[in-house]
Amino acid sequence: MRSLITASGLSKSYGAKLALNNVNFEINKGAPVALVGPNGAGKTTLFSLLCGYIAPSKGSLEILGHKPGSAALFNKVSALPQDAQLDPRFSIDKQLAFYAKLQGMGAKQSQTEALRVLDLVGLKETAKQRAGDLSHGMRKRVTIAQALIGSPEIVMLDEATAGLDPIHAREVRELVSELSEQATFILSSHDLTELERLCSQVLHLDKGVLSEHQTKTNNTDKHFYTLMLSEAYQNVEQQLQAITGVSRVYMSQHKEYVIEYQPTDEPLDVVLLNFCHQHNWQYRQLVNGHTLENQIFKQESI
Repeated sequence: MRSLITASGLSKSYGAKLALNNVNFEINKGAPVALVGPNGAGKTTLFSLLCGYIAPSKGSLEILGHKPGSAALFNKVSALPQDAQLDPRFSIDKQLAFYAKLQGMGAKQSQTEALRVLDLVGLKETAKQRAGDLSHGMRKRVTIAQALIGSPEIVMLDEATAGLDPIHAREVRELVSELSEQATFILSSHDLTELERLCSQVLHLDKGVLSEHQTKTNNTDKHFYTLMLSEAYQNVEQQLQAITGVSRVYMSQHKEYVIEYQPTDEPLDVVLLNFCHQHNWQYRQLVNGHTLENQIFKQESI
């Protein structure tokens, strides 16, 4: 399978400041990819390089076999910045049709395309409404519709759920999940739980240095569960360690435990839930593998 995006030895400097330092990664067609990191980590710089807005100082970057910003990528790559706005005075179908015309479509085709992308995000019935009359969540979905004009193969969304209430944030997550069969999404977000639900590949930037994580355990030699308890109980690690098949237990953060184990005849998730019931432990969540948060912030490696 040909990679959609390949970065090799990618670096970007602004004077004496090194924003990206020897970054290497590949992105293939499929599930959404997460881009995470603290403020100033280099996420915006990487997005700008992918869009072709700036050029790298060193290394190479290819999208669909072409350099970013190449005419060959026209209509194949789309990016939605966090602060994307709609004009509140005009209907959303007119605005989207205008953007379609900017991508080379004729008047009739642009109107058809506007309705098509609105239908994709579940807002076709609001086509004649002005953007200013829509809720914040609906406006966010319209901007995502804008990013889908022309059926791009790669769609980059920067903080797509920022500022949304939980209901609207969930709607956007479901929308991205549903549309992932039509395009490969690259999502930048500070919400690790959100990214863990959507993405399997995670690109983590910190001070310009990139590391990769998987939200699903692919290592066949080691198996893990993460158990999150509702209260701080006594001697949790020692008691979990005594379960058959468990080889190691450590507390990753307060009331959260990572359990390394070797598979036995009885599934460990069932054993753990029964164990919690027998000891009157209230649990919040049981995760198969490491949580993304633990992968990024854990103090020790396993």
